[in-house]
Amino acid sequence: MKNKNRFFTIGIIIILFLIINSFGGAIKFFTDYLWFNEVGYTETFLTKLKFQFMIGIPIFVLLSILLNVFIKKLKKKYDAETEIVNIDTNKKTGLWISILSVGISFIITVNIVSTMWFEILQFINSKSFGFVDPIFNNDMEFYVFKLPLINTVVDFLINILFMLIVITVLFYGYLAIKDSIKKMSDHFENMTQFPRQIDFSSVLNKKFITKIINQLAFVGVFVFILLGIRFALRSYDLLYSHLGKVFGAGYTDINITLNVYRVLSVGCFIAAITFFVGAKRKNMMFSLAVPAGLIVLSIVGTALAGGVENFIVEPDQLSKETKYMEYSIQSTQKAYGLDDVKLVKFPANNDLTIEDIKINQEVIDNIRINDQEPLIQVYNQLQGIRPYYVFNDVDVDRYVIDGDYKQVFLSARELDQSRLNEQAKTWINQYLKYTHGYGITLSQVNKVTGQGQPEMVVKNIPPTTITDFKINKPEIYFGEMANEYVIVNTDEKEFDYPSGSDNMETVYEGTAGINLSFMNRLLFSIREASYRLMISNNIDSNSKIVLNRNIMERVSEIAPFLYYDPDAYVVVNQEDGKLYWIVEGFTVSDRFPYSQPTDKFIEGWSVNYIKNSVKVVVDAYDGSTDFYIADESDPVIKTYDKIFTDLFKPMSEMPEGIKNHVRYAQSYFDVQADMYRLYHIENPTVFFGREDYWDIANEKYMNNGEQSVGSSYLMFKLPEEENVEFLLTTQYTPQNKDNMIALLAARNDIDNYGELVLYEFPKTKTIAGPNMIETKIDQDTVISSQLTLWSQVGSTVLRGNTLVVPIEDSLLYVEPIYLKSDTESNFPEMKMVVVSLGEKILMAPTLEEALNKIFGVISGEEPEKQDDGQYDNTNINDLIERANGIFNEANEASQSGDWAAYGESIQELENILNQLNLMINGSQDANNTETNTENVINTETMENTETTEVNQ
Repeated sequence: MKNKNRFFTIGIIIILFLIINSFGGAIKFFTDYLWFNEVGYTETFLTKLKFQFMIGIPIFVLLSILLNVFIKKLKKKYDAETEIVNIDTNKKTGLWISILSVGISFIITVNIVSTMWFEILQFINSKSFGFVDPIFNNDMEFYVFKLPLINTVVDFLINILFMLIVITVLFYGYLAIKDSIKKMSDHFENMTQFPRQIDFSSVLNKKFITKIINQLAFVGVFVFILLGIRFALRSYDLLYSHLGKVFGAGYTDINITLNVYRVLSVGCFIAAITFFVGAKRKNMMFSLAVPAGLIVLSIVGTALAGGVENFIVEPDQLSKETKYMEYSIQSTQKAYGLDDVKLVKFPANNDLTIEDIKINQEVIDNIRINDQEPLIQVYNQLQGIRPYYVFNDVDVDRYVIDGDYKQVFLSARELDQSRLNEQAKTWINQYLKYTHGYGITLSQVNKVTGQGQPEMVVKNIPPTTITDFKINKPEIYFGEMANEYVIVNTDEKEFDYPSGSDNMETVYEGTAGINLSFMNRLLFSIREASYRLMISNNIDSNSKIVLNRNIMERVSEIAPFLYYDPDAYVVVNQEDGKLYWIVEGFTVSDRFPYSQPTDKFIEGWSVNYIKNSVKVVVDAYDGSTDFYIADESDPVIKTYDKIFTDLFKPMSEMPEGIKNHVRYAQSYFDVQADMYRLYHIENPTVFFGREDYWDIANEKYMNNGEQSVGSSYLMFKLPEEENVEFLLTTQYTPQNKDNMIALLAARNDIDNYGELVLYEFPKTKTIAGPNMIETKIDQDTVISSQLTLWSQVGSTVLRGNTLVVPIEDSLLYVEPIYLKSDTESNFPEMKMVVVSLGEKILMAPTLEEALNKIFGVISGEEPEKQDDGQYDNTNINDLIERANGIFNEANEASQSGDWAAYGESIQELENILNQLNLMINGSQDANNTETNTENVINTETMENTETTEVNQ
């Protein structure tokens, strides 16, 4: 009776423990189901659950039966050998064995279904790559989808068998010690004192070990069979070897290590037989002889591989590794989408004319003279409107505005609840009142105001514009900064946007959110640990809770098996005037044979297969989330599409107003560009010597010093194309050099989306790279002196990106120059544009003026003649003295911040210098002296802009 009560109590405790521990999980499951049902992906949510139950229940039942039978047989055999018969004890022991078997099986099953379910689904639904490895001739499908599961299953079975070995040893040991104690107890039952030490000789002897080995004869057979299979599978792992010149199996791997693995595999099968025979004969030496030999063979094989690599391969590495380098080149290009780059010979003649500029005016009109880094500061300063509004980052895109195809900057104005006033951070304000951001700011890349600030096309709250740009739904409920849930359609109206001293209010009209019935309120109040959600009088049955408003969390919750670029970009669909977010989704793998891995894409994970196969579109107002397949040739995304039947849509179903703004993912392009530095080489001899290894070009950016140029979105015409395109580009230089050798461009416009084009520049002449343009700027006496002067008068000079724009057969270089005041409330202002063409370089306040100057044209008119009569009766020495005095006055004015006086002094100095030129050169017109170097000095202030030409 006592035993029954004890078991009942233990059972109740176990049940209560399981209920308490599963309560939170149950709440999360039900609320997650409600959310997946709301977003329309119930089938995706249930796919995992259904398959886990499908494989979990049979595994659990099978394991429970096998463990129960195995342990009970151990007990029965032990009792038979020791001639112990105790019916009551056997019943109790049998019950504990059953409980133990169920517990262990449950833990193992949970581990299996939580880690292996997706691998099993990929194995079942895998799609062919149509590309085989060069060693074993298996389709890449085998390595990406099938081999990982096979390895996992084999390792799992080996672990199970070793667990049975441990259970056998512990169980036999426990029973032996228990019997020893009982015998001692019976022997000393008439003694007054029980011995203090227990006799362990019953388990610490050869007879006991022989008995264990005999009992494990069958288990040992399966262990060695599985080890043999494991060594055979390790042959495939050689395709990911780091030993040779390239990633993947090399000479030593194929000729030495592969054969060692094959011998070890066969040896394990032989060891299975000898172990079984030896165990049955109770001959321990015979049982362990072959396994011991395999250990020695493994050590010898490792040493032999090292010797061959060091003494045979390395002295003759080129001839020994040539074909393996070819394998690496082919696989790496395939895995990173670099196997179909279009090569274009570009002469870079630098014979551009003003007529070419006029023909390519659309290209000129889209050369950006602003940069994203300073622009985000300007947006937040000028268009933040209120402290709680934040522009998280600035995106680059293209739109048709007033009939013209324009490249633009734009950013969403999100609401950051953490920036609310401390007294305003009430529960109602955070979850019911301040629920959404409002509108965007948009500016053209090539326009600035007279003060050097971006010229806004769309600005303010509500959004205003003088163009045909359309925004009908500016509210932003879902974004990059929306980190908390909100409750809409409550009795408390939502804050919409500020209007003077008042606030406009609104009621949510979208479809997002889960209705808060009484039961749902209870569930979500528990999940969010908020009693206010349950008791608030502002919430009724019409209210809805909106979850996962952060777009990155939202897409990751729906499809966690994809990798996402953390930098989403906002799009305004000109068909319906609504705001959308586009998130770049990637399929990745680290199992593509011979492909060189990179750790620059995902922090902490080195992958060697990447495809930008998915574009995720999230409605900023109602949160609807659509996954579009952008690369239908990717076998990985085709496999996922087969697994999750309700998740993906073809690109043809994407609305045109959004499709027109799809971009080539910058993070993916950067990885491709980095890989292409070496893997553009297809000749293994050149590859081996790294003779044509490239670097990403360098530039001086902001005040950070020299750094990589990265990639930039530009608009220009590709060779033999009639229309201007939106392109993503980067530049290459030879290793440790600054001259440019190539330019890589990715096409973004939907008709040619994803194509890569490489501009190959002549190797017979020097083509200036971005850093050479920086050197020209530093070496130009007028430009560098002006920049130095500005940096000494309470301002910081910041350099923008050096843009390389192909036009006709020439390269035009453009770099904006910013000034940033050293005062507290400051932001960079674009003050100058440096333009270089061939050997010419100059600086002017605007791109148009710089181009006119570089081609000798002033606004399409004849240049005005200088007033050369002002100092006719003054001798040269007086003019020089006067010029020095005015220059000192200009310096004093600049140091005191009187920019108006500074501009007047510089204008007067210009007139004096022109007069000096006239007096020195007689009748020669200083403005038409072809041998002089023309430079433009910017004296633009907040009130006026002046340009000075200095002829030397």
